[in-house]
Amino acid sequence: MDRLKRMAIFAHVVEAGSMSAAARELDMTTSAVSQQIRQLEAETGLVLLHRSTRRLNTTEAGQVYYEDCAAMLLAAQAAEQRLSDLRDEPRGELRIAFPVGFSAHLAAALTPLLRAHPRLSLRLFAEDRRADLIAERIDLAIRVGTLADSTLVARRLTEWRHLLVAGAAFARERGLPQAPADLARFPVLNLSVSHQAEFIELQRPGAPAQRVRVNGPVVGNSFIALRQLMLQGAGIMRMPAPDAAPLIAAGRAVQVLPGWSMPPLGVYGVTVRRDAQPAKVRLAIAALRAYLETTC
Repeated sequence: MDRLKRMAIFAHVVEAGSMSAAARELDMTTSAVSQQIRQLEAETGLVLLHRSTRRLNTTEAGQVYYEDCAAMLLAAQAAEQRLSDLRDEPRGELRIAFPVGFSAHLAAALTPLLRAHPRLSLRLFAEDRRADLIAERIDLAIRVGTLADSTLVARRLTEWRHLLVAGAAFARERGLPQAPADLARFPVLNLSVSHQAEFIELQRPGAPAQRVRVNGPVVGNSFIALRQLMLQGAGIMRMPAPDAAPLIAAGRAVQVLPGWSMPPLGVYGVTVRRDAQPAKVRLAIAALRAYLETTC
């Protein structure tokens, strides 16, 4: 590393035209600059500069060496500029992992970002599993519900209110629970990503919270599959309110126990590190938070 530093000083000396001018640019003493050049000449075994009281010129070897040293400096400056661009302007590929059921929300939140920044591209990993952010080089992961202890950094984007819903045909044919305890007699579809326990906690103003043990017949990590099963009449499902509302409005589903509520689940943006995030990650998190706060 010291050799690279001396090469940079040598390039500055050649470009400045004198040791003293280079020393002023580098905030060094002239003697310190001269010492670095002498050491560089000792290391290369060649005279690099002809010195006189009035001017300084490169030798033939010095000119060849200077051109390579100057190219090294330019490459370092270009690397710094590229890092600065990544820090300040969203560009390059942004790799995002998220649950399949989050797809519509992600698209709505990030489409304006893509339009505003044409040098940004997305690589999307829609999977109902917990991606390995380091091994898979994921810039940002969306997680819903309780987070496992880890070294990852989680930023809360919003809280999702959840509803219990059933397909309209199920409600007509089987009826619906009238009290939380009735849930134990109905089939409940359990999404393991966001609700791993076999219990549902319900509460309402003026009444003690009730924790009800529920039965299968289906436990899975696919929100899309469970939603389809619910609509086909397989059972009752816990669903984020923003996803349930259009189904209820269209008459395809009905809310179960509308007078009761469940504790909301957090929606998080998860990254490997908190500091030194490039602009593409920072702006994606901001866009997701702004969208979710206005729609959820």
